[in-house]
Amino acid sequence: MPHGFSGSGTVSSSMTAMRDFQTMTSRSSMGVTMFKNRYIIPVLFLLFVIWSIIGTGFSIRDLIAGVPNLSNFIGCMFPPAWDTFVPLISPAIETIQMAFLGTVFAVVLSVPVALLAANNITPSKPVKLLARGVIAFTRTVPDIVFALIFVSAVGLGPVPGILALAIHSVGMLGKLYAEAIEEVDPGPVEAVEAVGAGKLQAVYYAVIPQVTPSFVASTLYRFDINVRSSIVLGLVGAGGIGFELIMAMRLFRYHEMLTILIIIFIVVMLSEWASNSIRAHVIGEEVLK
Repeated sequence: MPHGFSGSGTVSSSMTAMRDFQTMTSRSSMGVTMFKNRYIIPVLFLLFVIWSIIGTGFSIRDLIAGVPNLSNFIGCMFPPAWDTFVPLISPAIETIQMAFLGTVFAVVLSVPVALLAANNITPSKPVKLLARGVIAFTRTVPDIVFALIFVSAVGLGPVPGILALAIHSVGMLGKLYAEAIEEVDPGPVEAVEAVGAGKLQAVYYAVIPQVTPSFVASTLYRFDINVRSSIVLGLVGAGGIGFELIMAMRLFRYHEMLTILIIIFIVVMLSEWASNSIRAHVIGEEVLK
C-alpha cells in the first residue's frame, strides 16, 4: 500500500508538471503570436515606405527647395483674368454635359450587364462570367486611356470624353448594381413567379423596385466622379473646361488659368449640391450641408 500510494502521487505530480509545461508553452506561443501581430505589420509597412522612397528618389530637400518656385508660380496667377470668365462658362457647361451624358449612357449599359452578372438573376454561369469579365475590364482600364483611344478614333472634342466616361463607368456601376440585385428580398420575386410571371416580369415588378434607391445613390455618386473625371479628360483633348486649362498652361496664361480653377471649383460644388438635392428628393436622404 505505501508503495502504491507513493506511485500514485508520483504520477499525479508528473501530470501536474506536464500541464504546467503545456500552459507555459501555450502562453509562450501566444506571446510570440501577439508580438508578431503587433510588430510585423508596422515593420513591413516601414520597410515598404523606405523601399518606395529609394525607388522613386523622393527627397524632402528637393521638396523644400521647390517651395520658392511654387510660391512664384502661384504669385504669377494673381489676379484672376476676370475678363475671360464669361467666355469660359461655355466649356464649363460642356464639362457638365459630358459628365451627364457619360453617366446616362453608363446606366443604360450597366443595368443589363448587372442583371447578367448577379448570381440570383443570371441565366447561366458562362453568361455571368462574361458579364463580370466586362465589369472587371472596364473598371481596370483608366478612363484617360479610353479617352486617348477615342480621341485617336474620332478626334478632339467632347465626344471621346463622353464615350470614355460611359465605358469606364460601367465597371463601377455594373459592380454596384449587381451587388444590390444580389441582396434583394427573394420573397417578392417568388410571389410574382408563383402567379405565372416570367423571368423578365419578375425582374421588372419585384427586383427593380427594391434596387431603385441603391441604383439612384450609386448613379449620383458616379455622376460626381464623372464631373471631376471630365475635367481631367480635357487635358488629353477630350473637350470641356479641362481642355481650356491645359491650353492656358501651355501658353503661359497664368491669370486665365486661375480663373479656370475658380470655375472648376464652382462646377464641382454645384454638381455636389445637385446630387445631394436629387438624392434627398428621390430616396429621402438628408441633404449634406
